[in-house]
Amino acid sequence: MNRQPVQIEAPAQAAEVMLGGAQLQEQALDLDCSGCRLRLRSNSARLIERLRGYFAHIVSTDGAPDMEVIAIDGPVLELANRFIDWRREPGKMGRKDAYVELPGARLIRKVRTGMLFLQSQQWRIAAGPCQRYDNQLINFINAQYMNWLQQRGWLICHASGLVKQGRVLAMAGLSGGGKSTLMLQLLEQDDIGYLTNDRLFIRRGARGVEARGIPKLPRINPGTIVHNPRLEPLIPAARRAELLALPNEQLWEIEEKYDVDVERFYGAEHIQHEGVLQGFLVLNWRRGSSEPLVLQRVELAQRRDLLGAIMKSPGPFYQFADGHFLGDEDPLDAQAYLELLRETPVWEASGGVDFAGLSRRCHDELLA
Repeated sequence: MNRQPVQIEAPAQAAEVMLGGAQLQEQALDLDCSGCRLRLRSNSARLIERLRGYFAHIVSTDGAPDMEVIAIDGPVLELANRFIDWRREPGKMGRKDAYVELPGARLIRKVRTGMLFLQSQQWRIAAGPCQRYDNQLINFINAQYMNWLQQRGWLICHASGLVKQGRVLAMAGLSGGGKSTLMLQLLEQDDIGYLTNDRLFIRRGARGVEARGIPKLPRINPGTIVHNPRLEPLIPAARRAELLALPNEQLWEIEEKYDVDVERFYGAEHIQHEGVLQGFLVLNWRRGSSEPLVLQRVELAQRRDLLGAIMKSPGPFYQFADGHFLGDEDPLDAQAYLELLRETPVWEASGGVDFAGLSRRCHDELLA
């Protein structure tokens, strides 16, 4: 007998419907995100073990959790509520997130997959095909750490980050600009460590501007993989041959995500959790251009176009410490970024795309 979709009116009701009487596994997964302790519980032992492998470098065995995330693996959960589309950032196309406001809570639906999330100060629940779409569950877990950081004064940047002897180089650019490819090329250097893929957090501290990443593996497209011999095992040989036969422009545009296990491919010593911000690099080069690479220092206050590539909305999961939520039309505080980065060198890479040349200059000059 099919049930009619339920109209959710309150967070406790949402939690009850999403939990659905599921039996949670006795074994939980505890994570230590640089002082923020998270516990994952689920009805699926297989899901817990999958994420234990993904988060292996931050698995914890002691200390009470600051918060708990519950993942209920099951079918897409239909509700009678009318969800509102979350407005995408400029340049982003298509529907991604939709939400329903509840008293002190928010329900978020992933439009493409149907995954449902309850975000509140008491409940943090994911429900739906969690094993199939485990990357969205990983993002939800990371969203809790991101909230924890921002509630403590950290600013979110749309940037990747690498570390050399405690110094961090942040790299920003438009989507598809090549920052993941550049980052992985730099990781080939023995003295370079991985901090974060595309969510970087910064805050002023005793040593200068401190930088932190989130525990998310680089998630890259085939165009980044096929020309990197170290990463060849990520794609079957037949598929790799198909991709190499494509024109470069077409290869660059393919959206087909693969996770790069940094410990497996580069070694556990290459994963770092924080450092002091040494500089910010913004990729503003052009694919297909025959012009030489140009790397020059810029004043961010005079280049608001580059600032736009650095700033990042916290998104629909962000809940302030007092319990209220961010709105999709709430403006970003550009002045806060300018003030925090006022003394940080900012570099613009323009001209034609030259990964080898820029990688060399990043290592020898920007991280010197």
